[in-house]
Amino acid sequence: MSEKSKRPRRSFSAAFKQDAVDLVVKQGYSFNDAADAVGVRAKSRRDWHEKLAPEPESYDDDASTAVLQDEINRLRERLQRTEIEC
Repeated sequence: MSEKSKRPRRSFSAAFKQDAVDLVVKQGYSFNDAADAVGVRAKSRRDWHEKLAPEPESYDDDASTAVLQDEINRLRERLQRTEIEC
């Protein structure tokens, strides 16, 4: 690739990256849909997610069956979205 055809590297603010991560974490977007929505590659979005997404909530031994079942369902949906995207 010649020097003239290279695109300049874009940089994004921390707030922009956090907003992109929140599309997945808080609004339920898939990684690909979130990347399309903010105009970046899915790889960049995934990298931001690894760095900026909150740690999953941990549950202690006293968690109710309903709470644990909700978490299992959430994780199943997330796995299914991930499998579809790959």
